[in-house]
This record gives sequence, C-alpha cells and structure tokens, in this order.
Amino acid sequence: MNSYIDDSKVYIDKSEVCEGLGVFAKENIYKGELIERGIITRLINVDGHENPHLFTWSDDRTVWGCGSGHLPFYNHDVLGNAKKVGNLDADILEVVATEFIPAGTEIMAPYYSKSWRKCFQSF
Repeated sequence: MNSYIDDSKVYIDKSEVCEGLGVFAKENIYKGELIERGIITRLINVDGHENPHLFTWSDDRTVWGCGSGHLPFYNHDVLGNAKKVGNLDADILEVVATEFIPAGTEIMAPYYSKSWRKCFQSF
C-alpha cells in the first residue's frame, strides 16, 4: 500500500546552519531518491508572508498550506542537497535528493518563494 505520508528516512534535530530545528538523514540517501512525501492542508485566513512555516500552494501565490511530518522544518540553502516537488492538484509535496546525502547530514532545499515572501527576507 502506498501511503500519502512517508518520512521514515529523516529526523528533526537542532539545525547546524541556523537557529531552530532542521531535518537530518537517518540513513544514507542517494541522488534522485525520495526523502519524504507529505500532504499539504490548504488554509484560509492566513498570511504566508508573515509565517515561514507555511507553503505557497498555488501558481498565483494566493493559496497557503501547512505540511505534514517534517516538511515545515527543511531549512533554506540556495543550492541545497534536496528539492521540493509539489503536486498542487493532489496536495502532495515530495522532497527528493539532488546529491548523495550521508546519514546524519542536515537536508536543505531552496525556498522558491524566498525572493518575494517577507518572512524570508532576513536570511
């Protein structure tokens, strides 16, 4: 059975690159491998410009969502060692390795909305 949520390869610990928490590999993860699959719950009456733990969840930047599992805790890096791939129609977000990630390494991905969301302007 395929689950909507699979976060078995990661854990959360204190980030090595910023204040707060980050997501780390429990095991070696290989380039192209699925790191995590989660669901996005669409929200109303919220402002994602002010809350960094929300996801931009529409092409027109008007819908915001919160993610299951570890999804809200991946930190930003311009290059990163992972990428986020969203399926807006199915409300699924996958994190995929863009390079080999050794066990114990913090997993980071670019924030695609960093250039225009107010909450990301300080880093």
